[in-house]
Amino acid sequence: MTIMGLDYGAKTVGVAISDPLLMTAQPRETIWRTREGMIRKTLSRIEELIEEHDVRLIVLGLPVNMDESVGERAEAALEFGRKLERRTSLPVVMSDERLTTVAADEMLDEMGIRAGDHKQYVDQIAASVILQEYMENHREEIKDLLQS
Repeated sequence: MTIMGLDYGAKTVGVAISDPLLMTAQPRETIWRTREGMIRKTLSRIEELIEEHDVRLIVLGLPVNMDESVGERAEAALEFGRKLERRTSLPVVMSDERLTTVAADEMLDEMGIRAGDHKQYVDQIAASVILQEYMENHREEIKDLLQS
């Protein structure tokens, strides 16, 4: 049993998967699409990963503004979350993702990845930051969700 973390963007979805003990989050992949509204293949790939990794919970990043208001990107993430729940029948929890892409970029810099190559990895690293923070801050909620 694992948890999936997602970083939803206009043309990409970063994916991270927890270890079976729900202690760590590992970057898994970045799902690319040509246009924002074209999510059918994205949802299909997520379903494949859910099956492959025995995912029981999805943590989806919510890009609220710095003043905590909900803008266009956050609305798009909320809508994506509703579609995910309907399609997968798994619980989807939203998690504040402010500054996770900044943290992911800093991690890539520290690993010596050239700035021009960041886009290839940044979304899946951001997804792992979202998932790791959620797992660290919501242990009891995770336990309750997964036992029900």
